[in-house]
Amino acid sequence: MKKDSADWKTIFAGIALLPAVLFLSSCEKKIDKIKKTDILTLPTITVRNDTTVFDDSGKVQLIMIFPLMETFDKTDIPYSEFPEGITVHFYDGQKDPVGSVTSKYAKYLNKKNLWELRDSVVVINQTNDKLETEQLFWDQVKDNIYTDRFVKISNEDLTIIGTGFESDTHLNKRRIKNISGPIYLNNE
Repeated sequence: MKKDSADWKTIFAGIALLPAVLFLSSCEKKIDKIKKTDILTLPTITVRNDTTVFDDSGKVQLIMIFPLMETFDKTDIPYSEFPEGITVHFYDGQKDPVGSVTSKYAKYLNKKNLWELRDSVVVINQTNDKLETEQLFWDQVKDNIYTDRFVKISNEDLTIIGTGFESDTHLNKRRIKNISGPIYLNNE
């Protein structure tokens, strides 16, 4: 009988130690992964669910809304990334918005003052002209927007499609490259 109870004690001790061994072995694997992470590849700033208002002399210029922004300052070319999209409403000191832009992804290169918008980009100006594309760049220094991708510009009278586009930020002085053709919506 003494031999049987000693065997049971050994079995119970082994069963009790099994979770501890599994826990410690899993911790070691996670620690190895953490050690391999380069701290310079992590964002220096992370902001969630934010609305940012930019004004000039107390007059609202734009309101930017985003679910996630990550800023990477420790890279060769510092940038901020909006991996879950962005919405911007432009006011130009007016009470109501004079335009807007939305996309499912955005990236801002700090030193170049250059925005890249990707995936379902939609720009609407003061006269309700609507620009749709999959990628759009905004050069803040030159104050122009451009793309080499497919674009569609529409308003209540006309739709124009093409490949390649450049314009001022208000969509007033626009140039579509490789126009496929206008489609008139209102025939009189």
